[in-house]
Amino acid sequence: MNFRKWVYEDIYSVAELEKQCFSDPWTFQMLADTFFSENTVTIVAEEAGETAGYAFLIAAGEDADLANVAVAEKFRRRGIAEEMLSRLEKRAALLGVKRVFLEVRVSNAPAMSLYLKAGYAGRYVRPKYYGDGEDALVMLKNL
Repeated sequence: MNFRKWVYEDIYSVAELEKQCFSDPWTFQMLADTFFSENTVTIVAEEAGETAGYAFLIAAGEDADLANVAVAEKFRRRGIAEEMLSRLEKRAALLGVKRVFLEVRVSNAPAMSLYLKAGYAGRYVRPKYYGDGEDALVMLKNL
Protein backbone atom coordinates (compact mmCIF):
# COMPACT_ATOMS: atom_id res chain seq x y z
CA MET A 1 0.00 0.00 0.00
CA ASN A 2 1.34 3.39 -1.00
CA PHE A 3 0.38 6.52 0.99
CA ARG A 4 0.94 9.99 -0.44
CA LYS A 5 -0.52 13.48 -0.77
CA TRP A 6 -3.26 13.98 -3.33
CA VAL A 7 -2.39 15.29 -6.73
CA TYR A 8 -5.08 17.08 -8.70
CA GLU A 9 -5.74 14.02 -10.88
CA ASP A 10 -6.70 12.06 -7.74
CA ILE A 11 -9.81 14.19 -7.28
CA TYR A 12 -11.68 12.13 -9.88
CA SER A 13 -11.16 8.86 -8.00
CA VAL A 14 -11.63 10.56 -4.62
CA ALA A 15 -14.96 12.02 -5.79
CA GLU A 16 -16.07 8.59 -7.01
CA LEU A 17 -15.10 6.94 -3.73
CA GLU A 18 -16.84 9.76 -1.87
CA LYS A 19 -20.10 8.88 -3.67
CA GLN A 20 -19.67 5.19 -2.82
CA CYS A 21 -18.99 5.78 0.88
CA PHE A 22 -21.27 8.64 1.91
CA SER A 23 -24.96 9.39 1.61
CA ASP A 24 -24.19 13.13 1.44
CA PRO A 25 -20.93 13.20 -0.56
CA TRP A 26 -18.78 16.20 -1.28
CA THR A 27 -19.07 17.13 -4.94
CA PHE A 28 -16.18 17.07 -7.37
CA GLN A 29 -16.18 20.90 -7.29
CA MET A 30 -16.10 21.02 -3.49
CA LEU A 31 -13.17 18.61 -3.45
CA ALA A 32 -11.36 20.55 -6.17
CA ASP A 33 -11.85 23.84 -4.28
CA THR A 34 -10.50 22.25 -1.11
CA PHE A 35 -7.51 20.85 -2.99
CA PHE A 36 -6.34 24.37 -3.78
CA SER A 37 -6.53 25.58 -0.19
CA GLU A 38 -3.17 25.92 1.52
CA ASN A 39 -4.85 24.82 4.77
CA THR A 40 -5.87 21.40 3.46
CA VAL A 41 -3.82 18.35 4.41
CA THR A 42 -4.54 15.33 2.21
CA ILE A 43 -3.62 11.69 1.89
CA VAL A 44 -4.52 8.97 -0.55
CA ALA A 45 -3.87 5.26 -0.21
CA GLU A 46 -3.37 3.36 -3.41
CA GLU A 47 -2.57 -0.18 -4.39
CA ALA A 48 -1.63 -1.22 -7.92
CA GLY A 49 -2.77 2.17 -9.21
CA GLU A 50 -6.21 1.90 -7.60
CA THR A 51 -7.41 4.36 -4.99
CA ALA A 52 -8.01 2.32 -1.85
CA GLY A 53 -8.85 5.26 0.39
CA TYR A 54 -8.38 8.91 1.10
CA ALA A 55 -8.61 11.34 3.97
CA PHE A 56 -8.21 15.03 4.48
CA LEU A 57 -8.40 17.69 7.13
CA ILE A 58 -8.59 21.45 7.07
CA ALA A 59 -6.28 23.29 9.44
CA ALA A 60 -6.97 26.71 10.92
CA GLY A 61 -4.25 27.76 13.32
CA GLU A 62 -4.09 25.38 16.27
CA ASP A 63 -7.34 23.64 15.31
CA ALA A 64 -8.18 21.35 12.43
CA ASP A 65 -11.38 19.75 11.20
CA LEU A 66 -11.10 16.19 9.96
CA ALA A 67 -13.27 16.44 6.87
CA ASN A 68 -13.43 12.83 5.69
CA VAL A 69 -11.85 9.43 5.94
CA ALA A 70 -13.00 6.83 3.42
CA VAL A 71 -11.81 3.38 2.36
CA ALA A 72 -13.21 1.41 -0.57
CA GLU A 73 -15.18 -1.60 0.60
CA LYS A 74 -12.81 -4.18 -0.85
CA PHE A 75 -9.87 -2.62 1.05
CA ARG A 76 -11.55 -2.33 4.46
CA ARG A 77 -10.39 -4.04 7.66
CA ARG A 78 -6.73 -3.78 6.68
CA GLY A 79 -5.76 -0.81 8.88
CA ILE A 80 -5.76 1.68 6.00
CA ALA A 81 -8.02 4.22 7.71
CA GLU A 82 -5.92 4.11 10.88
CA GLU A 83 -2.72 4.62 8.90
CA MET A 84 -4.13 7.55 6.92
CA LEU A 85 -5.45 9.18 10.08
CA SER A 86 -2.12 8.80 11.85
CA ARG A 87 -0.21 10.29 8.93
CA LEU A 88 -2.63 13.21 8.65
CA GLU A 89 -2.30 13.97 12.36
CA LYS A 90 1.51 13.95 12.15
CA ARG A 91 1.49 16.33 9.19
CA ALA A 92 -1.06 18.59 10.91
CA ALA A 93 1.09 18.72 14.05
CA LEU A 94 4.03 19.90 11.92
CA LEU A 95 1.79 22.79 10.81
CA GLY A 96 1.15 23.76 14.43
CA VAL A 97 -2.21 22.06 14.85
CA LYS A 98 -2.86 21.10 18.48
CA ARG A 99 -6.48 19.87 18.30
CA VAL A 100 -8.38 17.90 15.68
CA PHE A 101 -12.18 17.98 15.66
CA LEU A 102 -14.56 15.85 13.64
CA GLU A 103 -18.24 15.13 13.25
CA VAL A 104 -19.49 11.59 12.84
CA ARG A 105 -23.02 10.27 12.32
CA VAL A 106 -24.36 8.83 15.56
CA SER A 107 -25.33 5.71 13.58
CA ASN A 108 -21.80 5.14 12.25
CA ALA A 109 -20.44 2.73 14.84
CA PRO A 110 -17.45 1.56 12.72
CA ALA A 111 -16.22 5.15 12.31
CA MET A 112 -16.72 5.93 16.00
CA SER A 113 -14.75 2.81 16.87
CA LEU A 114 -11.90 3.94 14.59
CA TYR A 115 -11.82 7.40 16.17
CA LEU A 116 -11.99 6.10 19.75
CA LYS A 117 -9.15 3.68 19.00
CA ALA A 118 -7.12 6.60 17.59
CA GLY A 119 -7.57 8.64 20.78
CA TYR A 120 -10.55 10.83 19.95
CA ALA A 121 -13.18 11.48 22.62
CA GLY A 122 -16.81 12.44 22.20
CA ARG A 123 -17.56 15.98 23.32
CA TYR A 124 -21.17 16.79 22.42
CA VAL A 125 -23.94 16.09 19.92
CA ARG A 126 -25.02 18.43 17.12
CA PRO A 127 -28.73 17.73 16.67
CA LYS A 128 -29.97 17.27 13.10
CA TYR A 129 -26.52 18.11 11.72
CA TYR A 130 -26.85 16.07 8.52
CA GLY A 131 -29.21 16.83 5.66
CA ASP A 132 -31.36 13.81 6.48
CA GLY A 133 -31.82 15.03 10.06
CA GLU A 134 -29.38 12.65 11.72
CA ASP A 135 -27.39 13.92 14.69
CA ALA A 136 -23.60 14.19 14.67
CA LEU A 137 -21.28 13.38 17.51
CA VAL A 138 -18.46 15.92 17.73
CA MET A 139 -15.18 14.31 18.71
CA LEU A 140 -11.83 15.84 19.64
CA LYS A 141 -8.24 14.72 19.88
CA ASN A 142 -5.42 16.73 21.36
CA LEU A 143 -2.23 16.17 19.38
